[in-house]
Amino acid sequence: MNILVTGAAGFIGFHLCDKILKNTNFKVYGVDNLDPYYSIKLKKERIKKLKKNKNFRFKKFDLKKNQTYKYYNKKKFKFIFHLAAQPGVRFSVSDPKKYIDENILAFSNVLEFARSQKCLCTFFASSSSVYGDSKKFPINEEMELKPKNVYGLTKKFNEELAYFYSKNFKMKLVCLRFFTVFGPWGRPDMLILKLLDKAKSKKTFQVNNFGNHFRDFTYIDDVTNMVFSLFLKYKKIKMFDYFNLCSNNPINLMKIINHIVKRAGKTKLKRVKFQKADVYKTHGNNKKILKLIKYRKFNDIFKSIEKTIDWHKKINY
Repeated sequence: MNILVTGAAGFIGFHLCDKILKNTNFKVYGVDNLDPYYSIKLKKERIKKLKKNKNFRFKKFDLKKNQTYKYYNKKKFKFIFHLAAQPGVRFSVSDPKKYIDENILAFSNVLEFARSQKCLCTFFASSSSVYGDSKKFPINEEMELKPKNVYGLTKKFNEELAYFYSKNFKMKLVCLRFFTVFGPWGRPDMLILKLLDKAKSKKTFQVNNFGNHFRDFTYIDDVTNMVFSLFLKYKKIKMFDYFNLCSNNPINLMKIINHIVKRAGKTKLKRVKFQKADVYKTHGNNKKILKLIKYRKFNDIFKSIEKTIDWHKKINY
């Protein structure tokens, strides 16, 4: 069986490929455009690690240019995991067009490819950003979507586009709303690795909103376990459905920051005002997905941070 994973050089894509390769005999075809938004070296190291498995193949190309048809049209994919996207809430304020191109145009091409392939199921990445600044917590999947930045808006549009394709072309499409994912091989532009980088280089770390944020951190192993479990139970999922992938355990950012500073080495903190693209709090309700996949035991957040710190000491990106 052939499986296509877009964004295979990305954080979640890399870990999901690794999970599938280690637990099945399926052939995994990974694609990525190796965008320089963050370290290309890190992305190449991820791919290098995946290539050690004989069932993994990688191709670099740009999804928004619709190269998927030409290169993979005869592979007959049964499943697609579309995890490629332009990430970053704050960057979307300064360069909204890139998000429209990379997130919306690319996704429309993937949907057309999935339709031509007659896939059994296509899973695609969304984000907690679609909810915006909610005032009611925990957020469940049926709450109104009110994104407050272009990044979240592109994800909301993709969900609506996927619903149209599912309804009109009888395609099974599953939306994955990820909440603040962290762990080894993570994104250097996100809080935990960014702070670890600053501590290593003894530079000042900027704390937005004076650290008065709450985030529903979800360890990467929990994320890949949940996605893989959904994959195994795809027949029980409706033709179009959406799931929060989160720990349902929000924590104040200063608790995370203070723990890392104490463990990884002192670094100067500069507390600044609220950043307009941010949301104050994320806290997802995960009952829907847990009921389906029977997943219960989440990794302890501070033990998971320790694993991330230990990995960070060994890597150079």
